[in-house]
Amino acid sequence: MYIRFVNYLDKINRYRKSKISNRNFLVILAVVVGILAGLAAAALKSLTHHIEEFLQSDWQWKYKYYLYLLFPMIGIFLTVLYIKYFIRKSKFETGLTPLLYAISKKSSRVEAHNIYSQIITAAVTVGFGGSTGLEAPIVTSGSAIGSNLGRILGLSYREITMLVACGAAAGIAGAFNSPVAGIVFAIEILLPEFTIPAFIPLLLSAATAAVVARLFYTQQLFFLVTEGWEINALFYYVILAILIGLFSIYFTKANYAVKGFFYKIKHPYTKVIIGGLMLGALVFLFPTLYGEGYITIKSLLRGDYLAVINNSIFSDYNTIPALIILFTVVTIFMKSIATLVTLGAGGNGGTFAPSLIMGGLIGFVFAYVVNLSGIAHLNVSNFIVAGMAAALGAIMHAPLTGIFLIAEITGGYILMVPLMITTAISYAVNRSSQKHSIYTKALADKGELLSHEDKDTTVLNQMKLKYLIEKNYPTLNMNDLISLKMNEIVQSHKNICAVTDESGDFKGIIYVEEVFNEIMKNDNKDSLTASYLLQQAPNTVNQNDDLKQILEKMEEENAWILPVIDSDNHYKGFVSKTAIFNKYRALLMRQNDYMG
Repeated sequence: MYIRFVNYLDKINRYRKSKISNRNFLVILAVVVGILAGLAAAALKSLTHHIEEFLQSDWQWKYKYYLYLLFPMIGIFLTVLYIKYFIRKSKFETGLTPLLYAISKKSSRVEAHNIYSQIITAAVTVGFGGSTGLEAPIVTSGSAIGSNLGRILGLSYREITMLVACGAAAGIAGAFNSPVAGIVFAIEILLPEFTIPAFIPLLLSAATAAVVARLFYTQQLFFLVTEGWEINALFYYVILAILIGLFSIYFTKANYAVKGFFYKIKHPYTKVIIGGLMLGALVFLFPTLYGEGYITIKSLLRGDYLAVINNSIFSDYNTIPALIILFTVVTIFMKSIATLVTLGAGGNGGTFAPSLIMGGLIGFVFAYVVNLSGIAHLNVSNFIVAGMAAALGAIMHAPLTGIFLIAEITGGYILMVPLMITTAISYAVNRSSQKHSIYTKALADKGELLSHEDKDTTVLNQMKLKYLIEKNYPTLNMNDLISLKMNEIVQSHKNICAVTDESGDFKGIIYVEEVFNEIMKNDNKDSLTASYLLQQAPNTVNQNDDLKQILEKMEEENAWILPVIDSDNHYKGFVSKTAIFNKYRALLMRQNDYMG
């Protein structure tokens, strides 16, 4: 059955290659990806909000409010159970880092289970009160759709990567009804290089997803009423941007600290209990932390400045401005902790929505304080919106995504200048301290990140050593007689031989030139052994090394060829600069022909 299916797909591919160019075929597939990702976005949002409504409104029980302390832990526990019992054959990972790794090191292969498992686990985590966002899961789900569709149809790495980006753009477009932000997100975060032909598939995929998602989920995320911005307020936008830039640095460092804390806890259910109880306590004290948190931002944009404190145990003190300010500031920091605890304990979600919430609250409290002080009168809604864009741009290192996303979801295109100023400055502040974002730092530290600036590294990261190892070099045993191996050495047309012991351990090399010289001058040439001519190799290459490391070793040793060994020192073959450069040129040619 499987063989018949593969043969059928092969016939379809041969037919379409003769009738449709790669460019046109990718356009068709981009629309398909957009439809499927739009459906996935609508399904995720609807499922999450149905769970929230059931727990908060539909389910009536005398003591149910006591369970609000436990709801987040229940959601994380269900997520961990699902992963353990339903995703056994592959690894389940959250956030955008695994997606970037897949593009960089796994030929854009995203496991098929992510299409549905990201939706299920994110809906359960956030629906039960996990303080994360739905955007990273829907991006991964959309990317998995694109990746697996491309693999099924036998497309190349570059074409599959394009579909992965289309799926990500469609996911953002469907989740926020923001096709432009989806396109910008895919270009800023996922695509190592952007070419104009790639714009068309992204455009169609994002637009299609936005339309499909809107058919099933029509609720607008935010409503912004504003008359525009004033020149006199630009100074305050700059101050806000600096504050958010500094906060984004704190958030990045807190991310590593919380991850490190939970990494030390080995038992998964211990993580669930500790993280769930911490999160339940935080949600109990600060109700804004429940789920995504968009409700609070909506209320603040409507002018309800008591929304942050009203549903908390401190609501009786909502007439005291100083307490509102203090409570909001603490909520901002607790939101960062709650998000990271949710993810560290085993829940699924992302930092996309939390970034918006934290930025919006910072913008609110900043404008609120300035207005109360009487120094100036600022439009609070404008600063909430600017804060959201600035936080997203700084934390994700995606300033254009922050600008266009907020402009689209709020209708605040009239605020484009303040959005640009605050986002650019906050991003610059973060970048001055953090070269990489929270998504890319771990990959960059391991040398596994595709680089926009370093094209050589980008191409080298796409190459795999196992396909470049040459195994046709003569291999001699330490005790082999050279006279008996001369025929093999001459016929190989190689200038170097590998020497191993009886167990296959690599011992060194022999240069063929030295063999000939020794035979010519040595009277005992018939008894000459490989061990007599053995020389230490200039260096060795581990089969797990990346190509950039290998080229650096070759440059250090001024060597054109190096032996490859495994972790047990077993000889695997040789790798040469010639093979690396030929593969490098081939990849560049493929990229030039891409979508031709």
